[in-house]
Order: sequence, then C-alpha cells, then structure tokens
Amino acid sequence: MKADPKGDAALAPAGASKKKLIMIVAAAVLVAGGGGGGAAWFFLHDKGGHEEAAPTKKKGKAAKSGPPVFVPIDSFTVNLQPENGEQYLQIAFTLQVPNAEEADNIKLNMPKVRSRLLLLLSGKKASELNTVEGKQQLAAEIVGQINQPFEEKGSEQDVSDVLFTAFIIQ
Repeated sequence: MKADPKGDAALAPAGASKKKLIMIVAAAVLVAGGGGGGAAWFFLHDKGGHEEAAPTKKKGKAAKSGPPVFVPIDSFTVNLQPENGEQYLQIAFTLQVPNAEEADNIKLNMPKVRSRLLLLLSGKKASELNTVEGKQQLAAEIVGQINQPFEEKGSEQDVSDVLFTAFIIQ
C-alpha cells in the first residue's frame, strides 16, 4: 500500500483546524469564567476606598473583631415585689460582648453592674418573669442597664446579649 500524499495533506489541515477550534473554545471558556469570577469578586467585595472607612462601634470605640467574648456574672438572689407572700429570684447569667477590651471594662466596673442589676431585679414581680416573654423582656432591660455609661459623659458599653444560666423563682 502506497500512501497518498494528497490525502495526507488534506487530513492534516482538518486535524489542525479541530485543534484550533478546541483551543479557541477553551480560551473562550476561560475568558468567560474569568469574567464571571471577576464580576462576582466585584459585587461581593467592598468597592474601592470603603475598606479604610470601616464601621466603628458607637461613640468612637474600636470596631468589632473576632468572636464574641462572654462575661459570666455571679448569681444574684433578690426579694421580688410581693404578690402572694414573699418570693425570691435566684438568677445567674452571662453577658455577650464584642471583644476582650469591653469584657475588661465590665469586670473593672462590676460593683456598678451588680448595683444596677440588684435595683432592676428587686423591682420585678414573679408574674412578670414566669413567661418566656417576661424573661426576654428582662434580658433586654439588663442589656439597657449595663450599656449605660459607667462614668458621667463616658461612652456606652456594648453588651449585645444576656444568656441566662440559672433562673429560679421561689
């Protein structure tokens, strides 16, 4: 068998054009994928210049960074407002704050924290605290009390949540 030089020449360009076509399609896919990835990056990230103007915490404190920090508060036992005889509340909870600096500030002012909380808790009735809604309202009031500045014209604390660890009414 003798090879036909004209036939081989005719097959070579067809094979080359298929390779060329595959390379063009692959390049087009890469460009489209790169464009899609670039578009996704553009829309999902801050636009230029916004990174420097990161949001800060209220009243000039540092921005939130890292996981939250938890500050356990020793348990309280207080007399509740009388309804059906004498009733007591024993409560323990943990405060959630954004960083260790805020936790240290609360720990340094713990006498003020405990005083505010004792005044708040001793003004409650058992019937106000027995429901889930009552406990949620109490948690919001605790956050409000602790977030008030410790010093006149001082900055507010940044307690974001109260997590009850014990709650007993007798």
